[in-house]
Amino acid sequence: MPKNKMIPIIKNPFTESKPMEFSAPGQIDYQPGPYEETLEEAHNIRQKPFVSAGFKNVQRQHLKNRMTVWERIKVLTSKPPKIQFQNWGPNLDGASLVTAVVEVEGRDVALYGHDFTIRAGSMDATNGKKLARLYELAGKHKIPLIGMNDSSGAFVPAGVGGLDGYAEAFTALRKISGVVPSIMCMFGFNAGGGSYLPRQGSFLIQPKETFFGLTGPGVVKSVLGEDVTADELGGPSVHSQSGVTDITVEDEVTALQTARELLRYLPSGNAEMAPFQPTSDPTDRKTWDIDLLFKKAFNSPTGFNTPVDVSIIIQQVCDHGDYFEIQPDRARNTITCFGRLGGNVVGFVANNSAVGSGQIDIDAAYKNARFIRFCNLYNIPVVFMEDTTGFLPGKEQESRGIVQAGRAMLDSIIDLRTPRFLVLIRNAIGGAYASYNNYPTGADLVIAMPTTRVAVMGPPGVEFVYKDELRNLRGGLKQRVEKEKVALKRQGIKGVQLESAAKANAANWLAAEEAKLGKRYEKELMNPKEALSLGSVSQIVMPSDLRQVLADNMAFHLRHYEPKPFAGIQREFH
Repeated sequence: MPKNKMIPIIKNPFTESKPMEFSAPGQIDYQPGPYEETLEEAHNIRQKPFVSAGFKNVQRQHLKNRMTVWERIKVLTSKPPKIQFQNWGPNLDGASLVTAVVEVEGRDVALYGHDFTIRAGSMDATNGKKLARLYELAGKHKIPLIGMNDSSGAFVPAGVGGLDGYAEAFTALRKISGVVPSIMCMFGFNAGGGSYLPRQGSFLIQPKETFFGLTGPGVVKSVLGEDVTADELGGPSVHSQSGVTDITVEDEVTALQTARELLRYLPSGNAEMAPFQPTSDPTDRKTWDIDLLFKKAFNSPTGFNTPVDVSIIIQQVCDHGDYFEIQPDRARNTITCFGRLGGNVVGFVANNSAVGSGQIDIDAAYKNARFIRFCNLYNIPVVFMEDTTGFLPGKEQESRGIVQAGRAMLDSIIDLRTPRFLVLIRNAIGGAYASYNNYPTGADLVIAMPTTRVAVMGPPGVEFVYKDELRNLRGGLKQRVEKEKVALKRQGIKGVQLESAAKANAANWLAAEEAKLGKRYEKELMNPKEALSLGSVSQIVMPSDLRQVLADNMAFHLRHYEPKPFAGIQREFH
């Protein structure tokens, strides 16, 4: 048996160990009457959600390596939940869903969880109302939401009521989008409305051996004739690449622990800042590892064309090197993550030249846009780190709408109201620079590393800037071959060997001259000096001072930033 497999139990762990008595403290003569009978009936109703599943259903849940909803709550918090609705209709109406307010690390959190041991966690109209009221409560009191999804979908015998329940829940959850953040955990096998609903949340966490999608493999087989496994159709390996899932984890326990960790970076609502966390990491700590990274990369044979893993830079900047990445499995050419800088929560959006030269493709653009929109809504400042040669060209990208994706990213940057900085690490080329949080698009601070190369075009731009010089060099190649022949004849070289040696020498000469022009192009046009002189860059920062400069400036801007909700409705998703 794998070590992470649950051991099935032979009894319901939530049943009471001894009968309940209804005598008051100090009562001597206890003779149960109608009043005590009423209390007992009420007590049994209160206990029904815990005991009605029976040990067989709990055992089935454990055999599938899943926890019950009550066990999941205990992993999330040690404090008892404040159950919102204890309804239990004649047809188990409302019984398959638990809604509550819980305390997580001192914060109130609205919580729901499907009880798969009751009617497979299916939804009816009553459940829809319960969810809608919980969402309304979260929005009214500005508390975050956590969802534990484990549902077979709409309860078929309920007829259209199950669909109405989902529709009511969809509507209510959409209305608090942009008001309070939400974290959804996917457990078990979810289809139909059970996939729509959690994806309305801000972030979605999916463990291994789980599924969610519009339809299951059986429906796909019957309708399309395709044989596909649940994992191939809607497992974490699929959804993490599409962006439907934000974080994949090993198991249910890790999912709930990850939800707790993510919550530490999020505000309770759109009218406040994310939690401040005092740090023992000095803001003036030198970031020498960035300096060493650059030395190793740029002094290598490939020079300034050497890829650089930007996650190392983010790690060096953040308090104690800690950061929380969003969508780490998707579009690795860009990194989106939360971190802390001097105790303040900060979002990072960074080109990662270690993957695909950091070029911005469709997936990267949409990944960035979603994250930036979230930070904008919830008062989280953003540090952009730029190192890209531009947007990814090509037929496939154009046919899929790279222009639209790039526009979504640009719009999110222009709309950003929180303090936002740009760090030019190396390449800031063409349209990518123009649409990546510079001063014209609203940046509060733009700084450049000494390694910065800002230009309309990258190294290929030499062909346009020095086209006349290159034309003359290439046009004189034949004359150079003849000149080399004369020199080689003097050395006693003759025949076929003379011709080939002369052409080789001429080619080497041309390559050397072209390289000189390339270096000249980089020196004159691909450096931060021109951008600095034009005011496009505020200052050049040494790599070892990056954390201090960012922390000092961020502290200043946050002192003068007032968190408040938008005047009009703003949602997390387009």
